[in-house]
Amino acid sequence: MPEIDELMKKGQEHLRVLMGGRGGGNGRGPAGAGGPGGAMFTKQGLALGAIVALGVWVYASAYSVKPEEQAVTLMLGKFSGVTEEGLHFAPWPVMTAEIVEARKQRTTDIGNGVAGELDNGLMLTRDQNIVDIEFQVVWNIADPSKFLFNLADPEDTIRAVSESAMRDIIARSELSPVLNRDRGVIASEVMTAIQGTLNSYDAGINVIRVNFDKADPPREVIDSFRKVQAAQQERDRLEKEADAYANTIGAASRGQAAQLLEDARGYQAQVVNNAEGEASRFSSIYAEYIKAPEVTRKRMYLETMEKVLGGMNKVILDGVSGKDGQGVLPYLPLEGLTKPATPTGGSN
Repeated sequence: MPEIDELMKKGQEHLRVLMGGRGGGNGRGPAGAGGPGGAMFTKQGLALGAIVALGVWVYASAYSVKPEEQAVTLMLGKFSGVTEEGLHFAPWPVMTAEIVEARKQRTTDIGNGVAGELDNGLMLTRDQNIVDIEFQVVWNIADPSKFLFNLADPEDTIRAVSESAMRDIIARSELSPVLNRDRGVIASEVMTAIQGTLNSYDAGINVIRVNFDKADPPREVIDSFRKVQAAQQERDRLEKEADAYANTIGAASRGQAAQLLEDARGYQAQVVNNAEGEASRFSSIYAEYIKAPEVTRKRMYLETMEKVLGGMNKVILDGVSGKDGQGVLPYLPLEGLTKPATPTGGSN
């Protein structure tokens, strides 16, 4: 620590001055032996040196932990415990403390070329298409002791684990869902996979979220891909319109067929009922005919003539004697005479 080294140098300089001057080249020894005040200067120098050494030791042993931090204490280089915020004391050099920003959210960018040429974000989908992906992993430290002792390079470890998890999930997905509707699902799956792998490493890292920033075709083919996407969308639109028209025509046809079927069933029932009614009527007439043939025959004749001549404008007189209907009183059709005259022209 530069501050401790500076304090040590200043203490040594004061101690050297008090114990014999700058050079001590007077031939009487470094402590001024033989002088009247040599013993006094020696005691003061030792006391001051002890105070300076004690101050340096206390300064090296005391440490402060902020609210967003945690400290890992080591005893002779071996893990001793974790301390929270506040002022703490670890007797140096037996005990030391490593302060870690445990609650700070850290971000690891993947796919934007920050890690070199290999980190280009190009990944292969299940349908043999290439997609350019950029995403971020937001994480913090869950266990400072595991974070310090189990990972040599946490940033590179998180980047390698995250890229591997994303490539595995993209390799099991189709291109179109990755570009359109499944980004949230993929981000959730990637987060679960990253956390599981880091837990298996006992890394002491907590993955907060995965931000799926970009999923596009490679820049070299993006124009052609957009044309293909537009053609697919047009095809989907036409297919939906055709399906809607087919459903409309099909529903109308099914309704018309059902109506015709119901009409046929109604006509069938009507014909059967009429036939059964006629048969029942014939049976009842036949039973009456057996009882009184002559009366029944005459009644049937009259009913038939009523049906035939019922709508005709004729008057038939039965039993009138005389030639040319003599004995019948002629009548004047007064109803026709009393009808109002129909106007044939306009008024003068």
